[in-house]
Amino acid sequence: MQSGRLDDLLAFVAIARERSFTKAAATLGVSQSALSYTIRELEARLGVRLLTRTTRSVAPTAAGLRLLTVAGPRLEEIEGELAAIRELREKPAGTIRITATEYAAEAVLLPKLAKLLPAYPDIKVEIVIDYGLTDIVAKGFDAGVRSGEQVEKDMVAVRIAPDMRIAVVGTPAYFKTRPVPKRPQELIGHNCLTLRLPTHGGLHAWEFEKTGRDLRVRVEGQVTYNATSQIMKAALAGLGLAYVPEGWAEPYVKKGRLKRVLEDWCPPYSGYHLYFPSRRQQSAAFALLVEALRHRA
Repeated sequence: MQSGRLDDLLAFVAIARERSFTKAAATLGVSQSALSYTIRELEARLGVRLLTRTTRSVAPTAAGLRLLTVAGPRLEEIEGELAAIRELREKPAGTIRITATEYAAEAVLLPKLAKLLPAYPDIKVEIVIDYGLTDIVAKGFDAGVRSGEQVEKDMVAVRIAPDMRIAVVGTPAYFKTRPVPKRPQELIGHNCLTLRLPTHGGLHAWEFEKTGRDLRVRVEGQVTYNATSQIMKAALAGLGLAYVPEGWAEPYVKKGRLKRVLEDWCPPYSGYHLYFPSRRQQSAAFALLVEALRHRA
């Protein structure tokens, strides 16, 4: 159907149902003269009269009645679907896929989603735990969560958490048989719990900084995991030293179950950011999620 033909049918249906050019023109928001011209053009294209006009009334002809019976319900269905699509744009709904580290999902996303989602039952969030620097566009994610330094320059980054620190911890029992490290280099002789990175299969190097000096230490140990939560459990079991977010270790340090070392080599760094493509067309649900996650100091 060529452009404008659907509008012609809508005009005809309005007139046939209202039995009046005046009422149909008011309903459609056009002039009576424009409406009369539209119907004349439609009848000319079809080669058949659709409406019988008198000074007092307007009524569909047999052909017009047939067209009204067939086209009317279909046009209503189309209008209904278009309205539903417009509602999707305006109403927060849909599935949002996010990739994040385990700690970010637990400490940042979960508390904020617990406040947001009960009020919006049509929003669904899928969180995939991943320690690699995932290409969110290639993998079909709507957004990712990483520290500020890890976000690519071509992405929009929204801070969702304050600055963070890393903590190196072990049980008091562990340190009864091992010296307390004073410098990162002294970790070489320790049994460290390592994290296997999915991106290239290597082990995560422990990063430190002090007075402008950066150090990366390739630690070794008896146990390797691919999830930080398991490293925490292994550290609590006395299997070695863990390199974990401060927020995870702090409760156990306060209770005396873990001892923190190398604290002066673990300065704050940029906290978690939600990142997504700058060209992304934001849905109402996604825009709402961004605002709910946004960090407010």
